[in-house]
Amino acid sequence: MRIETTDPITGNDVKDVAHAPFVVEGSGPNALKIYFETEDSKQAYLAIDLEQPDEGLVNAYNKTTGKSMEM
Repeated sequence: MRIETTDPITGNDVKDVAHAPFVVEGSGPNALKIYFETEDSKQAYLAIDLEQPDEGLVNAYNKTTGKSMEM
């Protein structure tokens, strides 16, 4: 697991990781544990919408590779 101690919302280093809120993105050895300075900062991070790929782009990609991909 990779660990990030820089709060992605504030850009500040998290000093007390033993008591800091965090999220884990992904799983296995490539999982990323992200620490936050405050619960508010964590909630702001969780409120960010992820962009979804355009369905037309996914279909175009699938035609070029010969394999269907789920996104």
